[in-house]
Amino acid sequence: MRAFACAAFIVLAAAVCVSWAVAPIPAVVPGPGQWTIDTKFTHPQQIILRTGPDNKPKRFWYSLITLTNMTGRKADFYPKCDLKTDTFQILPAGKSVPPDVFLSIKKRHQAAYPFIQSLAKTDNKILHGEDNTKDIAVIWPDFDAKANKIKIFITGLSNETAFVNHPIAKDKNGAPLKIFLRKTLELTYALESDSAQRSDANLIYKSKRWVMR
Repeated sequence: MRAFACAAFIVLAAAVCVSWAVAPIPAVVPGPGQWTIDTKFTHPQQIILRTGPDNKPKRFWYSLITLTNMTGRKADFYPKCDLKTDTFQILPAGKSVPPDVFLSIKKRHQAAYPFIQSLAKTDNKILHGEDNTKDIAVIWPDFDAKANKIKIFITGLSNETAFVNHPIAKDKNGAPLKIFLRKTLELTYALESDSAQRSDANLIYKSKRWVMR
């Protein structure tokens, strides 16, 4: 059984390595018809609220993103925002986040972001021009206290896409299954905190890059 588990782990690790090796990188110069929305962001911060049936304090993390479409055309906006820890936890934005969390964030930032929207309620179109800039709150529940690093992935900011071959899975004809990738903004943070003092957790900004994911 142990030998089987080790073999399975090796196959999985190899698959991950292959998938990273063949994954394309976003184009340096956009191709015909490709666009990317101008994006600004605040670094994640905490908010604690009493919410849910038990009315107990719960911790959430959020980032505010500002999107300006200067592409010269109306842009489709179908976002997906994931928070991934180095302990392999993946949290989609909005998961297990009650509506009153957004309302509290909106109140906190009313002066600087008077027209802020929640990710779930924002339009799927962004019109061209600075007058149509959108401010959006992206919210996650608290993540694994054992994590030392997190990555935030924001997809939907570009229409650049790609397909790569799955390293293992095949279709009925024996050909590799295709994996659909979208140009994605990746933000990396290190976490400085004693897990017993979560309120003192400090995220250290490390890097920003575009990836295909």
